[in-house]
Parts: sequence; C-alpha cells; structure tokens
Amino acid sequence: MKTTKTLNYALGASVLLTAILGSGSAIAQQKAPVKNIVIVHGAFADASGWEAVHNILVKDGYKVTLVQNPTSSLAEDVAATKFALDRQDGPAVLVGHSWGGTVITEAGNSDKVASLVYVAAFVPDGGESTLALVNTVATAPKGILAPDAQGNVYLGKATFQETFANGQTKEKSDFMYDSQIPLTVKSFTDKITVPAWKSKPVYAVKPSNDETIDMGLEDTMYKRANAKVTHIKGGHTLFMTSPKEVAAVIEDAAKGK
Repeated sequence: MKTTKTLNYALGASVLLTAILGSGSAIAQQKAPVKNIVIVHGAFADASGWEAVHNILVKDGYKVTLVQNPTSSLAEDVAATKFALDRQDGPAVLVGHSWGGTVITEAGNSDKVASLVYVAAFVPDGGESTLALVNTVATAPKGILAPDAQGNVYLGKATFQETFANGQTKEKSDFMYDSQIPLTVKSFTDKITVPAWKSKPVYAVKPSNDETIDMGLEDTMYKRANAKVTHIKGGHTLFMTSPKEVAAVIEDAAKGK
C-alpha cells in the first residue's frame, strides 16, 4: 500500500512538473520576438518602394513579405493582405503606409497579427472611411485629381514631388509619378467594420513634413489608437528616404518594446 501510494505521488509530481515546464515553454514562446513582417503599401505606389527597409529587416534576421495590394477596394486589399498573413509560419508584425493603414486596420484582426505599425498612415475607426477622415480637415490635400470615367483617382504631376514624393530627387519623383497606381473612389468610401487597433499593440511613425496626410489628423488618429509614436524627419514617403529609422520602429514592434 505504501509503495503504491509513493508511486502515485511520484507520478503526480512528474505530471505536475511536466505541466509547469510545458506552460513555461509556451509562455516563453509567446514572449519571443516576432520574426515575420508583412508590409502593405499605400495608394499611388507599389511595394517596391519598400526595398531598402526590406533589405535592412532581412539582414537583421526577419522574414519579410510585401503585399502587392490592388488598391481597388478595401475588401480586395484586405483579402490580399490576409493571403500574405496566412502564409506566415507564426505571428507577424503588420505594417501599413498611407492607405495601407486603412487596410491593416481591417486585416489586422487576423490571429496571425501580433502588432500593427502605421507609417504616415490613415487609422480609421469602426464605421469610418478614409474619405471621412480626409473630410475632417478644413484644407483638402493638394494634387488629387477628379476621378476618371472608371472611378480611379490619380495624383497630378504639378504638385507630386511637393506632396507625395517630398524628399525624393526630381528624377525619382518623376519615375514615381509615371509608375503611380490609382486608388478607386470605392476604396476612399469603404468603411472599416472592426478596427484591429482596439485589440492589438500599435506603433506609428509620424514624418516631420507630411504634405499628403494632414499632420494634425495624424496626431488625432495616432492618439485615438493609443499608438507609440516615433517622429522621423522626412515627408510622406520617408520609408524610402529614412529606411533605417523606419525599420528600427518595425523591429521595436517585433520585439514588443
């Protein structure tokens, strides 16, 4: 009887120890730095502008996926982002620039998303569209042309470098203008259902001279989302002109700093 009781105690202690060790391992795994980064570009550009940031992150050991979202509607851009998230082998930091901020606000509800990083980006609330945010500002953004017959919106050349490509060389700005991808009117008016920033850690990058998104609006949106804000010198496409600084913010998000 005594031997059996001793054996039961030993077995019980072994099971308890295994459970404790297993639990500790799971906790350690949850607290481990995220190694996957998914980046969503904004309107009027594609993901290639993020090459310098990509190279820094890859060199530092991160797996980086750049979404080539169609900028055709919120639903289609969210679907493209979710396809990329589904391919990740673990949790990911989800990064969005400009219109991409609206996209990650919806797509960020995925279980794969550990945190969100907004880079000179829109941060809508539930039931809110990108256009609704733009309309909260008295001064309309410069250079946005009237929609064409297909409902596509482009940026005009006269103010392109001053606003969107601020900080780029004229040669680079001209190339970016010639290769711009339009945003549809539907994208501007599509509304967020559930904003991921209400349930995920939020980081944000604010440029020193953003001429595309009103800087006061950026302050309002970032504050509302309780974002950890980093101020970086540059314009709307500062991820191209200050890639090291932007990559550092993304890495902070991956490390949970």
